[in-house]
Amino acid sequence: MIKTRFAPSPTGYLHVGGARTALYAWLYARHHGGQFVLRIEDTDRERSTPESVQAILDGMAWLGLDYDEGPYYQTERMDRYQEVINQLVDEGHAYRCYCSRERLDDLRAEQMAAKQKPRYDGRCRHLSDSPQADAPYVIRFRNPTDGIVVFNDQIRGAISFNNQELDDLIIARSDGTPTYNLTVVVDDVDMGITHVVRGDDHVNNTPRQINILKALGANIPEYAHVPMILGDDGKRLSKRHGAVGVMQYRDDGYLPEALLNYLVRLGWSHGDQEIFSREEMIELFDVGAVSKSAAAFNTSKLKWLNQHYIKEGDAELIAERLAFHFEQQNIDVSNGPALADLVLAQRERAKTLVEMANNSVFFFQEFDEYEEKAAKKNLRPVVLGPLQALRTALSEITEWSGEAVHNVLITTAEKHELKLGKLAQPLRVAICGCGVSPPIDVTTELLGKETVLKRLDKALAYISDRAE
Repeated sequence: MIKTRFAPSPTGYLHVGGARTALYAWLYARHHGGQFVLRIEDTDRERSTPESVQAILDGMAWLGLDYDEGPYYQTERMDRYQEVINQLVDEGHAYRCYCSRERLDDLRAEQMAAKQKPRYDGRCRHLSDSPQADAPYVIRFRNPTDGIVVFNDQIRGAISFNNQELDDLIIARSDGTPTYNLTVVVDDVDMGITHVVRGDDHVNNTPRQINILKALGANIPEYAHVPMILGDDGKRLSKRHGAVGVMQYRDDGYLPEALLNYLVRLGWSHGDQEIFSREEMIELFDVGAVSKSAAAFNTSKLKWLNQHYIKEGDAELIAERLAFHFEQQNIDVSNGPALADLVLAQRERAKTLVEMANNSVFFFQEFDEYEEKAAKKNLRPVVLGPLQALRTALSEITEWSGEAVHNVLITTAEKHELKLGKLAQPLRVAICGCGVSPPIDVTTELLGKETVLKRLDKALAYISDRAE
């Protein structure tokens, strides 16, 4: 059975690059009917924080990337790592190194001066005894000195490393804590990981990990190294390009479906298709079809996708997510239209849920003043008579609906020899406080008769004051 994993370090938010890697690993497992594991690599105790762990869990949950096992935490597996380190030492695959930091720094400086690749020279590789009983030491893996490590990367093709280029890496620090290359190997073995999908910044770690796997007599997984994501300026994606943390996209009003759809296409394609449902992603995804080249992040494209999902998505589901953005503004939506109805009314005009919420505040809160330009143009003394007549006619509607309001508008406009827009737009400004809203019949129906009449009274008073 195929088994993949996502193994982030909790040293910050869940980055979109990490989210795309998680998505690819998740899709590969789901496509093949396999399993997906979440593992938190939290051995860097200085930089790992509970807040970052929560940010990862929140990001995975928001994106809907469910896992079959986990989350596992490396800090809870220290005894197991120590067991494997002892095994490697006992079997001669690892050794104690007593070289001081000063000696290693001097060695590195000499090699750099001689234009050589900095690497450990193996001084302690053949020591039989320690220099002194209590001398501090690290544990190094005894890397093979000849031969070639070859692996077939599912994205990049065949990759080979000469063992002479790989030095004896440290697998346990002087305080006994294991290093990344040791813990990741032990975890992948113990968890039965068959396919490792990860960022291409790990390519150079792979031959080292393969050699440790061989020393342990373990199965070697398949590897797929995903290229990095660049900003639209060609540089590595970072905060200067805008949001890079997954939950920031939620806060900025993006739908998880849109972000997933965007990320899956950021390096993978299926013909000319742009829009993919979750089911289509699972059915069609092939890690071997992922591009070898870095992909450039394009916020405009993401926004276009987001607008598509707002327009075409399930209104009830979008309403649930829209509620979050009203909560962020401390707006009580209990006294107003149903949010699903609001989504249907506003979805054609909003690229993000933040934009939709901002454009809809007047449905739930009274406004203190009118948008200056809209009021100056539409709430003029010349419209006072027609608006008063409209207010009277609207008050007489017994069954309030957008259609009933529309009919009253037409009748009143004709009676005062006005084009419909010359009455509908002043009405819009009167009840919304601004010059833009959904169609006036929809807007009035959502606001309700009582609110419409109350706001019309306020506007009529405003126009009267202006006339005086």
